[in-house]
Amino acid sequence: MSRFSQPDPELGHRLSRRGMLGVAAGATAAALLGAAAPANAANAAATGSATPATTSGTKGRGRPVLPPGRLGIQLYSLRDKVSTLGFGPVFAELERYGYDEVEFAGYTQGSAGPITLAQLKRLARNHGLNPIGSHVGYYSDDPNAYTFAQNLTKVLDDAQALGLKHIGTASGPFRYGSTVDAWKRAAEDFNTYGAAARARGMKFYQHNHSEEFSFATDNPKVRLYDVLLEETDPDLVHLEMDIYWAYVGQFRFSKRPDGTPAPFEPLNYVLRQPDRYPLFHVKDGESDPSNPYGYNMTDVGDGDIDYQRFISAVTRLRGHRLAHHWQAEHDNPAESFTFARRSSAHLHSLREKC
Repeated sequence: MSRFSQPDPELGHRLSRRGMLGVAAGATAAALLGAAAPANAANAAATGSATPATTSGTKGRGRPVLPPGRLGIQLYSLRDKVSTLGFGPVFAELERYGYDEVEFAGYTQGSAGPITLAQLKRLARNHGLNPIGSHVGYYSDDPNAYTFAQNLTKVLDDAQALGLKHIGTASGPFRYGSTVDAWKRAAEDFNTYGAAARARGMKFYQHNHSEEFSFATDNPKVRLYDVLLEETDPDLVHLEMDIYWAYVGQFRFSKRPDGTPAPFEPLNYVLRQPDRYPLFHVKDGESDPSNPYGYNMTDVGDGDIDYQRFISAVTRLRGHRLAHHWQAEHDNPAESFTFARRSSAHLHSLREKC
């Protein structure tokens, strides 16, 4: 079922993800959200006929588009399996599918029982998976919330314990509103978090949805994403472009509120400042102009986003072949292990044009 059946699918995604993010190691089963698949069904998937993604066929004879050791997955996509099976069986499947990295969306494993950060780090490494980053909430009205604004030290302590090189948020910079000044204030917050993360050897990052590409309510000539880029210190604040949501933003916000054209190309943001984008979410969608968001989300490889073009353009930049990390994601996959397997197989099959 398409997530676009929701009245506001993007808002629903942000709220459901935020519900996962205010967690620390050892929290209760309620920390992981989502409709958990029955354990027997998940076990059947885990013992099925999946083969490592690296054995899949290729398209063309050029160099692999995907750099070695840089394919990850956002574990939010597998929240049903984590909450029923635990991290161990999930990591074992990801290892079989040819994944190199994982990005967290909470550090607990629901009904599968508690786990410490040390155990989680060791478990990932035992399956050849590098914990590359994590999503944490930006702010909350609860002073005890596990967010950057309320518990920055704890958030960074946990990230450091896991050995993460990146720690970020999937929350938009809308804390103070949608005006230019409101986003300047949010940028100041992000600079603060970035400085604190950098002091510990980590990079702070923000993950976009499509609304970041909308226009300031007090100045409709100004795109809010441009305010974020301009007002944050590039040495302190990095970006994780969710490529799917960026193209949704292109569909929704290529005209200003008064109807005047304001086209943009998501890839060009990266090519202009590639050092600001250490991480990407690789998510796919079928083009559907009748959909107010322009796309219907699909497994990677089933949609219309040209990842051969996008990834090649970034990795061909001088010195950038291994400078970025590509995380597969689907907000609500029909079957999460199948999504993970098929997405890895597709991305490994892509070849650069000779």
